[in-house]
Order: sequence, then structure tokens, then C-alpha cells
Amino acid sequence: MRLFLDSGIIEEIRLVQSYGILDGVTLNPSLVKKAAEKREEKKQDIQMGDYIRSILKSVPGLPVSLEVIGLDAVQMIDEGRRIYNMFHPVAQNVVVKIPINCAYGKKTNAFDGIKAVKALSSEGIPVNCTLVFTPEQALLAAKAGARFVSPFTGRVDDFIREQAGMAFQKEDYFPAEGLKRQGKVLHDQGICSGIQLIRHIAVIFKNYDLDAQLLAASIRNTRQLREAALAGADIATVPFAVIKQMVAHFKTAEGMETFTDDIVPAYAQLLKGN
Repeated sequence: MRLFLDSGIIEEIRLVQSYGILDGVTLNPSLVKKAAEKREEKKQDIQMGDYIRSILKSVPGLPVSLEVIGLDAVQMIDEGRRIYNMFHPVAQNVVVKIPINCAYGKKTNAFDGIKAVKALSSEGIPVNCTLVFTPEQALLAAKAGARFVSPFTGRVDDFIREQAGMAFQKEDYFPAEGLKRQGKVLHDQGICSGIQLIRHIAVIFKNYDLDAQLLAASIRNTRQLREAALAGADIATVPFAVIKQMVAHFKTAEGMETFTDDIVPAYAQLLKGN
């Protein structure tokens, strides 16, 4: 499974890139806002265009998703082209992120996201279709030509818990088989967990030989990341905190302490070349 970093903080991106395990970066307006706020806290100016170019240059050859902000097909297509033409020449690695459905409140242009995905993909612009919460949304995105389809794994779990009136921290583990209340499994339209959503989409994509890559987004913890890999996700995009947790285990640290204490001087001298 490929590993993307879900972050707009360039220091995090460069650090994970230095580990040699990074396969891409995903950005959205919330992550860009967070990065800007961190810069402001340090009294550092941020020129948005230059900042994005710095991110692109820091991961040459790796896809970086940049999101539109328009709310109808015409706006999103125009912004998608603008993003691609403005930033893709920097390092040849831009992917345009389009929401599956931009309708909310009184806005009813539900299929404009699909229209934008189709139009941009037809022009050869790679698209990451985001805010996917159902297998049927994923199917539409793939049929429209999205290169990446991003179901929001953790947010599915959040929504199910919210609907049940449960108290929780976003980082809490949510079992792949779902949770029961009064003998019944909690679900959203038949989906009992974010990991089950990944499984269903993976099966649909395989059944119909769809080209889109399944990108598990909104990953909350390492166990959810593991289960996304087992469920058939091609890619997971995760925050820096989760990447740091991936390498850690108490017994690993304990073993290192024991091995270090057991090193004999002759062996140490041998490795030092003396």
C-alpha cells in the first residue's frame, strides 16, 4: 500500500520525505489554513503561491493533491484548470482534488462534482475525488474518470458515533465490524464502519476492473491504517502524528535497550573498524 502524508506543513512533508517512505501528499483548505496559522504563530509571512510551489518542489515525482473551492461545475472546472496550469509545471506532480458532491444547505447542484471530474479527467488532468462516504459515490467517481477516489474512513466512524449520541475522541479506535447498541449494529446506510466502506469499494472496483485507485482518507490511528491496508486500499493518506506512531512499539524500545546493554567492547570495536 502506498503512503501519502495528509499535511500542508512543509517541515512535516520534508521530514517524512527524508525517511524514504513517502508516496504523495494531500492538501485541502483546512490543512492549508492550519499551515498558514502555524506560520503566523511564528511571525512568518506566507505567500500562498510560493508556499505551494515549495511543497511541490520538495516531493518531485510524487502526486500532490490541491483542492478547488468552487461550488458548481463551471467554477470547479475553471479552478481545476487554473491550479493545474499554474502549479503542474513546477514539478509535474499536481493532482486536482474535486468533491464528489458540492451541494449543501440550499445548494442543490449535487452532480456538479461529477461533471467537473469528468471534464478535467477528459482533458488529461488527474483528479482526486474527495468527500466520498458511500460505495455508490465511489462508483460514480470512478466512472467519471477520477484517478484517485478518497473515502473518508474516520469521518464515517465519527458520524455513526455522533448519531448514536456517543462521547468519543477522534483518535479513538472504531472496530471494523462496527459497534452494537441494544443488540443492533450501528450503521450509516448499511455501512457500519469506515473500514467496511473501504472493503465494499475495493470489491466494486475489482469486480468491474475500474482504473481508479482507492485512497483511504481521514485515518485516525495506526490500527485503522492497518485495517485499511487489509481491506484493499491502494493508498492511505495519514497525518504526521499517525506516521510517527507507525514505527513505535514498547517491546521494540525494550529490545533496543537490552541489545545495547549487552554489547561487548570487542564487538563494538569490530564495527568501528579499529
